[in-house]
Amino acid sequence: MVAVTTGMTEESTRTDFRQRLLDGLAAAIGRDGYRNTTVADIVKHARTSRRTFYEHFASKEACFIALLTAANARMIAQITSAVDQSAPWRTQVRQAVEAWLGCAEADQAITLSWIRDLPSVGAAARPVQREMMEAFVTMIQTLCDTEIWHALGVGPVPRQLAIMLLGGLRELIATTVEDGGRAVDMTEFAVRAAEALLGPR
Repeated sequence: MVAVTTGMTEESTRTDFRQRLLDGLAAAIGRDGYRNTTVADIVKHARTSRRTFYEHFASKEACFIALLTAANARMIAQITSAVDQSAPWRTQVRQAVEAWLGCAEADQAITLSWIRDLPSVGAAARPVQREMMEAFVTMIQTLCDTEIWHALGVGPVPRQLAIMLLGGLRELIATTVEDGGRAVDMTEFAVRAAEALLGPR
C-alpha cells in the first residue's frame, strides 16, 4: 500500500512540475513574447531549475507545443460547454463566438503567440498546427450535427467551410490584438460571418 501511495505522489509531483513549467512559459510569453523567451526565463517564472525543465521537455519549442496543445484543448472544452444545443441556431452561433473570443481575450498573449509564433518552430510545428486545426474543425462539425441544424437543411459542415471560418476568426483576432484592440470587441463581426458561413442557404 505504501508503494502505491509513493508512486502516486511521485506522479503527482511530476505533473505539478510540468504544469509549473507550462505556466512559467505562459508568464514569460505574456511579459516578453515567445521569441524573446529563454529556458532561463521559463524556469525563473516556474521557480524551478534547468535540470527539472530538461527532465520534462527536450527544448523550449517542445514546451511551447505542449503549452499550445493544452490551451487549445481547454478552449475547445470551454466553447463546447458554452453552447446550448437545444437553443435556436443563431443563439448557438452567438454562444460559441462569445465563448471563443472570451477565451482569446483571457489568454491574449498565448492566442497571439499560437497564430504568429508557432510557424517559427519549423517542421515540428506543421503536424501540430494540423492537429489543432482538425480539433477545431471537429468541434464545429459536432456542434452543428444536431436535429436543430438538420431541420434548417444544414447537413454535415464541410471541412473546407470550417477551415475558412477558423482561419478568418484567427486572423481577425490576431490583427485586432496587434492593433491594440480587444478580441471581444469583434463579437458582432464574428457572429455575422459565422452565421453567413454556417447558416441555411
